[in-house]
Amino acid sequence: MQQLIELYTALTGAAPKETDPINGSGSNRQYVRLTDKDGHSLIGVIGTSVEENDAFVYLAGHFHAKGIRVPEVYAVSPDRLRYIQEDFGTRSLFDAIAAGRESGGDYDEEEQELLVRTISALPEIQVVGAEGLDFSHCYPQPEMDATNVAFDLNYFKYCFLKPTGVDFHEVRLEEAFREFSAQLLDVPVSTFLYRDFQARNVMLLRDGTPAFIDFQGGRKGPLEYDVASFVWQASARYSDALRQKLVDAYIAALKKYMPVDENVFRTRLRLFVLFRILQVLGAYGYRGYFERKQHFIDSIPPAIGNLRASLSEPSLQIPAYMCSVLEKIVEQVSAQTEVSDSLPKEIASRQPENREIVNREIVKSLRVRIFSFSFKRGIPEDESGNGGGYVFDCRSTHNPGRYEAYKQLTGLDEPVIRFLEEDGEILTFLQSVYRLADHHVERYLERGFTDLMFAFGCTGGQHRSVYSAQHLAEHLHKKYGVHITLVHREQNIRQEIRD
Repeated sequence: MQQLIELYTALTGAAPKETDPINGSGSNRQYVRLTDKDGHSLIGVIGTSVEENDAFVYLAGHFHAKGIRVPEVYAVSPDRLRYIQEDFGTRSLFDAIAAGRESGGDYDEEEQELLVRTISALPEIQVVGAEGLDFSHCYPQPEMDATNVAFDLNYFKYCFLKPTGVDFHEVRLEEAFREFSAQLLDVPVSTFLYRDFQARNVMLLRDGTPAFIDFQGGRKGPLEYDVASFVWQASARYSDALRQKLVDAYIAALKKYMPVDENVFRTRLRLFVLFRILQVLGAYGYRGYFERKQHFIDSIPPAIGNLRASLSEPSLQIPAYMCSVLEKIVEQVSAQTEVSDSLPKEIASRQPENREIVNREIVKSLRVRIFSFSFKRGIPEDESGNGGGYVFDCRSTHNPGRYEAYKQLTGLDEPVIRFLEEDGEILTFLQSVYRLADHHVERYLERGFTDLMFAFGCTGGQHRSVYSAQHLAEHLHKKYGVHITLVHREQNIRQEIRD
């Protein structure tokens, strides 16, 4: 923070009178409103990645030069981890339409007008913003490609589809996913993909004009992705009529910048709507089925409703096997939404309140010891003497410890947790760990064994290993009710978790 204040002081000639942190809505970046004695304010940003900051600074400069309403960047620190930008005020589109959202989708005329105005402004940054843009500056990659699509579809498969218990042929589904990916990417594009185009990232100026922030993850990509993200955002609960109104407004605005074949656009839009629904279900599956967060469990039935509606669209043409699997999901999950707080039956049967595999005395007899540690200090010793268990190396995942903002924090602190989860590598890593750990715990319970050890190592035993050990401990205790001894060795933390 002190370095940010020094940057502001060098820019303005005086230190700020007030410094007010701004909620980052899950972002790893820290935002601070810096206000002078006359009440004029700027926004200070502390990033965690030089490359990400460079992307924002470059894109903001390029868009601003094009006359697009984005914040102007006034100063960048020598280490490029901090910068000062224009302040667009405190009124976001998300806040402005809160009443309609909280009413379940009953948006009044003023709220609908704000939505129409916003989506009508989108083509400018997508088309005009792409003119002369050097996409090599984009972070983490210059263009949406098959790797992006495969990552999201596999996230859906492992975090949502498999936990539902729906039977499917994995090789055939992978083939269908590749065909679906080709459909999404079969049209060459030269336009800018905002990627995170949502109401939280739109600020409303005093005259109601929408202005855009947080586009640093943008890249070259298809127009339809942003429209699907905005119009079919699950939590917004837009009616079909309002969605149609917004798409019509977008197409009308897009025609000012380029020729548009409406039939082709609407057909391709349906593909991206389905793709976004699968992305959302993957996130809900992980947060709900594995982390047992009730908000995400509650969000699954409406998302399944969106999936059902998408599959019923006559213009949607997707691989037949993929369609059949998705239809099974709709049928099975819809039939099981009353089972264990909307968890699919296969998941519900394995929750602590339904421990069918063994009796409670056997559950109590097993102690699972879980460690986080630094490889520099060696692997933790086996206290039980049986030599059983696993050691996992977390060093293949993105390390928060590389960034100044996280060096004094651990994997138990919320900023580090947000960093790791937004990055996503640790989530994929833990899914494999969970499957292996679940199988092993179940076999130990069935056979009456009494001790099992898991250990997670990383460079310093501070961030990734601590996060992983903590989450595995919570996962196994919630799922099986076993006695957990959790030790974060390098942090001198020991915890006993039992019923």
